[in-house]
Amino acid sequence: MDRRAFFQQTLQAYKATEKEYPLEKTGNKYQNERMPSGLTFDSYSINTYTGQWGTKQASHLLRRILFGFTKAELIQFSGLSLTDAVDSLLNNNQQAPAPPLNNYSNPNIQDPNIPLGQTWVNDVSNGGQASFSRLLSFKSWAVGQITNQAPTIREKMTLFWHNHFATESFVVGDARGVYKLDNFFRLNCLGNFKDMVIEVSKDPAMLVYLNGYRNTKVAPDENYARELLELFTLGKDEGMQYTENDVIAAARVLTGWRINPIDVSSFFQASSHDTDNKQFSSFFGNKQIIGKTGAAGANELTELIELIFERDLLIAKYLSRKIYRFFAHYAITTEIENNIISPMANAIIQNNWEVKPALALLFKSEHFYDNGHIGSQIKNPLDFIVGFGKLLDAQIPTELVAQYAGWNLINNFCASQGLNYGDPPSVSGWPAYYQTPKYHQFWINADTLSKRKQVVEAILLPDGLRIQGTSIKIDPIAFVKKLENPENPNLLIEECATLFYAYPPSEIQKEEMKKILLNGQEQDYYWTNAWNLYTANPTNNDYTLQVYIRLFLFFQYILSLPEYQLC
Repeated sequence: MDRRAFFQQTLQAYKATEKEYPLEKTGNKYQNERMPSGLTFDSYSINTYTGQWGTKQASHLLRRILFGFTKAELIQFSGLSLTDAVDSLLNNNQQAPAPPLNNYSNPNIQDPNIPLGQTWVNDVSNGGQASFSRLLSFKSWAVGQITNQAPTIREKMTLFWHNHFATESFVVGDARGVYKLDNFFRLNCLGNFKDMVIEVSKDPAMLVYLNGYRNTKVAPDENYARELLELFTLGKDEGMQYTENDVIAAARVLTGWRINPIDVSSFFQASSHDTDNKQFSSFFGNKQIIGKTGAAGANELTELIELIFERDLLIAKYLSRKIYRFFAHYAITTEIENNIISPMANAIIQNNWEVKPALALLFKSEHFYDNGHIGSQIKNPLDFIVGFGKLLDAQIPTELVAQYAGWNLINNFCASQGLNYGDPPSVSGWPAYYQTPKYHQFWINADTLSKRKQVVEAILLPDGLRIQGTSIKIDPIAFVKKLENPENPNLLIEECATLFYAYPPSEIQKEEMKKILLNGQEQDYYWTNAWNLYTANPTNNDYTLQVYIRLFLFFQYILSLPEYQLC
């Protein structure tokens, strides 16, 4: 296609109007939160949903559990029962993905032991530019796992745990450790929460990030102990009555854990461990962890986690609220606390800290499919760009260097929007998942909304989103060919509305879409004739260009509407 002709006609074409994105308001404690203006629920029941099951419900489920879906996946899951659909999505029986590779070797960057195309995850880093390039390689690879996701919850849950047990890759430094922790989340995303806490507490990346490897009997470091209580298990809402002395005692329990820099593994160094007894407050039943010498000192870590988890209901509710806010909605009212959070917490406890039963309860519940939930979440940047890329079949190069560059383009876009995979802004994770009163509103402002529109326009251009010789492309004509009635503008709009929106756009918005397809004319045949001329003469550049321009503006409009920012 002639790029110059494309731009000349595009400049004179229809310009979609912009709408200011409405902000919502809520309280700052879950006990006191109220539903944002206009958001209400008819059902606060955790009972299994028995209402109509079809495209609307299936697409809602897929939008929350996956980073986007294809038309084929929507058809597949709409054709299953609710139980079968949820059970299929809550499946982590896939094999571990192949590890990240050296995609960066060139005359200016050398990784001496790892040639181009080989993995670096088991090789000692020599520092310098190669070490930095490994971190970028990991980030690109992680985004690649998301863009190539199977239709299961694995990648969404990996992000959930990455947000819950937050670390920052450029603070950790060694990409091998960053990869190791991320892959642990991926492989254990539906596993046992208590076991996860034990493993994370001695994970090399976490030991670096929160100074655990510097924690000694001579100079106890309280960083990890504090976050273990405040962020990873109990939380710090009202009612959490553990004391500063509990934090100090926990830090003393955790002394002695070290990192082997050769293979990025952790080990226990008895000589650095505090062997005195550790006394805890009445919040923990005034219990004491008896100090141990030698290798037995390592067992104090498990004893500490067991002691913390004796406050089982507090921990299970805290985790259930985080799951609810991540997958359902941020505002937790008294009704939701009593009827949704409590049953989820009980399911976690009754299943010995397995997380999957609580997820199944939520995703099969009447409450989850209440109309109030449909389109009530603002998409995070990955949901936005991977979502429309998945649906529109975005093409990323398959050659190694170009493929990683394409994945890096996606991560750079998300980073500019506030979600830099591998580097949440703090140990608390991304503000959209915890910061009152805005929560998910952090994803949208004048700057980020403008960038979302810019990336849509770039990817839809004939040359695609192109940087340094790498491009990500979408062919809107190829996508429309797969629809049921591409020649009929009304049916085309209805099918796209079903695929792209959590709930139907307004009639006014549909009319704007139709104006684009009809090129400003009034009769449906202005689109039908243009489409039929193209399909009958696919090698004719003029016919192709006329269809391409209309579809470029059509999808630009669809993806720029405030409604598309919601899931």
